[in-house]
Amino acid sequence: MEKTYVIKGKPENSWLLVDASEQNLGRLSTRIASYLLGKHKPTYTPGVDMGDFVVVINASKLAIAPKRLDEKMYYYISGYPGGIRGIGMRQQMETHPDRVIREAVWGMLPHNKVGRQLIKRLRIYAGNEHPHAAQNPQPVA
Repeated sequence: MEKTYVIKGKPENSWLLVDASEQNLGRLSTRIASYLLGKHKPTYTPGVDMGDFVVVINASKLAIAPKRLDEKMYYYISGYPGGIRGIGMRQQMETHPDRVIREAVWGMLPHNKVGRQLIKRLRIYAGNEHPHAAQNPQPVA
C-alpha cells in the first residue's frame, strides 16, 4: 500500500518572475497555473496551499496567431436582458493585455474558493517594469 505524503507545517511561498515576451498563450498559462498550485515543488500535496506568487512581465508581447487575434472573443454579461457584450482579442491585447493572461490562467485553476485565492497571487504587467523588486522574484525559464 502506498502512503500519502503530507507536509508538516506551513510551506514557504516564494516569488517567481515569468517573462511573457514571444511566449505561446496556452503553454505560458499552464506553466503559470502549475506555479500557482505548487505542482513544481517536490513536496506538492493536493489540498494544501503550496503555490507561489507569480509576477508576469511583458504581457503585451505575447506571440498570438493573427487568426486567433481576429476570431477570439471575450464575453461578459451586464445582468440585464440582452446585456451580453463582447470584445475581440486584438482590442483586448491593445487595451488590457493582462486580462488575456488572467482569463487563460483562471480557466486552468479550480473554480472554487481555492482557485479564487490562487488567482490573487498572480500579478501581470504589460511592460518590463514591476513594483515587486522588494520581494526579489526569481526568474524562471
